[in-house]
Amino acid sequence: MNIVFLSTEAVPFAKTGGLADVCGTLPSKVAALGHRATLIMPAFRSIRSAGLPIESTDTSFAIPMSPQKLIGARILKSKLPDGDVPVWFIDQPQYFDRESLYGTSNGDYPDNAERFAFFCRAAMHAISRLEGPIDIVHCNDWQSGLVPAMMAAEPNAYPWIKKASSIFTIHNLAYQGHFDRDSFRWTGLDWKHFNSNQFEYYNHLNFLKTGIVTADMITTVSPKYAEEICGPEQGCGLDGVLRGRHDRLSGIINGIDQTVWNPETDTKLAATYDARFYKQGKLANKREIQQRFGLEPNESLPMIGLVGRLASQKGWDMILPVLQAHLAEDRPAQWVVLGSGEARYEEPLRQLAQAFPKRFALYLGFSDELAHLIEAGSDVFVMPSLYEPCGLNQLYSLRYGTVPIVTETGGLANTVVDCTAETLKNGTATGFFIPAVNAESLDQTIGRALHLRYHEKEKWQQIIETGMSQDFSWRHSADQYIELYAKTIALKNSKEKTIIKRRDESATFR
Repeated sequence: MNIVFLSTEAVPFAKTGGLADVCGTLPSKVAALGHRATLIMPAFRSIRSAGLPIESTDTSFAIPMSPQKLIGARILKSKLPDGDVPVWFIDQPQYFDRESLYGTSNGDYPDNAERFAFFCRAAMHAISRLEGPIDIVHCNDWQSGLVPAMMAAEPNAYPWIKKASSIFTIHNLAYQGHFDRDSFRWTGLDWKHFNSNQFEYYNHLNFLKTGIVTADMITTVSPKYAEEICGPEQGCGLDGVLRGRHDRLSGIINGIDQTVWNPETDTKLAATYDARFYKQGKLANKREIQQRFGLEPNESLPMIGLVGRLASQKGWDMILPVLQAHLAEDRPAQWVVLGSGEARYEEPLRQLAQAFPKRFALYLGFSDELAHLIEAGSDVFVMPSLYEPCGLNQLYSLRYGTVPIVTETGGLANTVVDCTAETLKNGTATGFFIPAVNAESLDQTIGRALHLRYHEKEKWQQIIETGMSQDFSWRHSADQYIELYAKTIALKNSKEKTIIKRRDESATFR
C-alpha cells in the first residue's frame, strides 16, 4: 500500500502535544511493515531547529486563495529519524514561518482558517507530485480535516483521488477548527458544498466536523474514547455527528517509541534498569531527583510524580487540594511536578514549593530529561484526567515500573488494569482507578496505593512487574492501522463495483 500522512505536527519537527508523537513514529512503523509512507506537513519555523537536514526541491506551485490572491509555495524535503520515510514540507512563510504553530499566549492566530485551508489545498497538490497510485490519505486532527471533503467534492481535481481512500484520526475532539461562515471561501470550492452533509455546521465552517462526515473511515486514539465521544458528556457538540457515522468509527491505542522510552537503555537516567533489578534502578533515580531539587534524602519515602499540562482537563482541581493537604499534614511522601499551564495552578504550586522545599519539587516548564527521570524515580504516577483520548504518560509509567493512578476514562481505561482482589489474584493488576472525579476520591486512591506499597510488598512488586511486562509498542498499533487501511480500500473497491454494476444494469434496462 501507498499511504500519505497529513499532519501539522511530527517529532522532531514540530510539537505541541501527542499528535506529534503519533505522526513522528507511525509512518516509520508502517513503512517497516513493507508499505510506502510519506508525511506532508507545514514548514513551520521549528523544522529548522530539529537537527535534521532540510533540502530544497525544484517543486513549486501557486494556490488561488481568492480571485485576487494567488499564494505561492514550494516543497522542502527531509526524512523521519526512525527509518527512511520522506517528509515533504509545504513552505509558505506568510502562513507558517511564525513563532508558534497555532497562536500565541493571547490566543489563536486570527487567520488560522485561511492558513490551514491553504495547507489542505497545498497538500493535495503536493500529493499529485508523488510517484505511483495513492491508496490511503491519512489525515490527522482538524488542521487537515478539509481534505476528505475536498476529495469527495471534486473527485476529478487530481488523478490520484479516484483510487485513494481517506482516513481521518481524531486525536482530541475538543479542538475543532471552528470558524465563521465566510471562511468557507478559502476552500476554493463552489458554495453548493457548504451544506450539512459536507462543510457546514450550524452556519459555520468546522474543520473537524467536515473530516468526520466525509472521510471513508474515522479513527481515534483508544477504543474507550471512541465510545465516549459518541455521548453528550464528551462529544463536544459533535456526538450526534459521530453517532451518525458510528459504523465507520474505531479506536486504536497509540504506541510508545520503545527505543526512546526504555529504562534499560535510557541515557537520560541516573541509572538504567530492567524488570529484574528495577528496585536498585528506581532508587538511584529517586536519589538523583532528591539531590537535584534539594529534597530530603530519604530512600524509604514514596515519591509521587506528575508530568503534563497544568490545566483543568488534567485534573488539577483535584490534584491541588490533595497536594496541599499532604504537605500541610506532613504525610510520608514526596511529590515532584513537571509542567506548565494556567496561572491559577502555577502560582499555588510556586508557593507550595517555597513552603515545603524538602517535600515538594517543582519545575515549571518542560524538560525532556526530567520527564524521563521522574518516570524512573517515582513510585507512583498520578494522572486524574477528566478525559484522556489516549494518554502516553501512563504507558511510560508502566514501562518504567511506576504504578499509575488514573481516572477510568479514554485510553487510561484501556491501558491500566485496576488493582482489585480479583485482578491481584489473577495477576493482571497494573495500577489504580480513581472511582469518582473529586479530590476526596483521589486522596483515598493514593492512600490505597501507598498502603499496599508499605504493607503488602509482594503484591506491590507483582503490580510493578506486571506493568513492566505490558507491550504498548508501536508495532502492535501499526498492525491495527494496516488492517484498517486494507479494510478501507476493500470498502472503496466494493462500492465502486456496486456503482459499475448498477450503471450496467441501468444501461441494459434502457
